[in-house]
Amino acid sequence: MAKRYWLMKTEPDVFSIRDLKARPGKTEAWNGVRNYTARNHMRDLMSVGDGVLFYHSSVTPAGVAGLAVVAKKAYPDPTAMDPKSEYFDAKAKPGINPWVMVDVKFQQEFPALVTLDQMKQTPGLEGIMVTRKGMRLSVQPVTAEEFAIVAKLGGG
Repeated sequence: MAKRYWLMKTEPDVFSIRDLKARPGKTEAWNGVRNYTARNHMRDLMSVGDGVLFYHSSVTPAGVAGLAVVAKKAYPDPTAMDPKSEYFDAKAKPGINPWVMVDVKFQQEFPALVTLDQMKQTPGLEGIMVTRKGMRLSVQPVTAEEFAIVAKLGGG
């Protein structure tokens, strides 16, 4: 199967590219996804080795902070069953937990963000989902070409 590419959004005050870089093994579970489309991308389409554009959202400026790779295929997200977690879902039960997570592994931190504005102005990125008005999906597919353009802009 061909390698796929993704843009995964995170708020840097919650979990940043530097946090990922500092983790043991530079690997972390990508938990807390509570959108069915994003969940389906992770559950049905992501594979170990897929490339990730690590996107810092809800900051000014927002943008891609670096690169990661999918390190572990989707598996049940236990935060859905933890009443103390902000990601708790009362409908999730052992054996019927609809929510999954993948593990991602750090590859590179960019010297500077590849900003959303920069992506909007870059030829070849006209179709990248993150530039669409109202696109809030936290896990988005990107093409190999889009991934390569953003990686080059970031110095990767």
